[in-house]
Amino acid sequence: MTEPVRVLVADDQALLRGSFRVLVDTAPGLTVVGEAATGAEAVELTRAERPDVVLMDVRMPELDGIEATARICADPETSGTRVLILTMFDLDRYVYAALRAGASGFLLKDTRPANLLAAIHVVAAGEGLFAPTVTRRLVAEYTRQPEAARPRAARLAGVTERELEVLGLIARGLSNGEIAAHLHLGAGTVKSHVSHLLAKLHARDRAQLVIAAYDAGVVVPAAD
Repeated sequence: MTEPVRVLVADDQALLRGSFRVLVDTAPGLTVVGEAATGAEAVELTRAERPDVVLMDVRMPELDGIEATARICADPETSGTRVLILTMFDLDRYVYAALRAGASGFLLKDTRPANLLAAIHVVAAGEGLFAPTVTRRLVAEYTRQPEAARPRAARLAGVTERELEVLGLIARGLSNGEIAAHLHLGAGTVKSHVSHLLAKLHARDRAQLVIAAYDAGVVVPAAD
């Protein structure tokens, strides 16, 4: 049998922590290994328990969720843990800060329970995941910049034109299946392109590919 995805819940509100724990523990294939009320506790418990995924609140005492995420992702001992940011606020500064800190996903707390549980599995599998409103904000912020202010970076040398197309669609928030349908490619071909992008851009997951795309000025296709 496949081992369950091990989850750490970090939120300063006891009621929410308890609710998340019940939701996750009663879901097939998931188990909670600890709860943290502060960012500092989240870092300490991640080192102790080595969860697969941390559900991380942004606004917490002692150490906020963004800094806690950065410490978890930067530490070689805990860098294998994926962080899924959960917050009531979809402000741009939180999105960018969370991504740059190494978060693998960003969801709002009004997300449906079934979507949250699915997101945990997606993030644990190494894919990035963002609330639709977050993706739209990222695209809108990018398109507001003058083209001269978003040149293609030298780090994209060696990336093929097809890979650039795939990268742009990743930055728009599309899954592998959606990219395959959009480009009329097989699922295996898209998976191969994504693997090549991760290697060429030295990215650990899709979230970092999104950052690479925006930093490098890759053209992000408009939503259909």
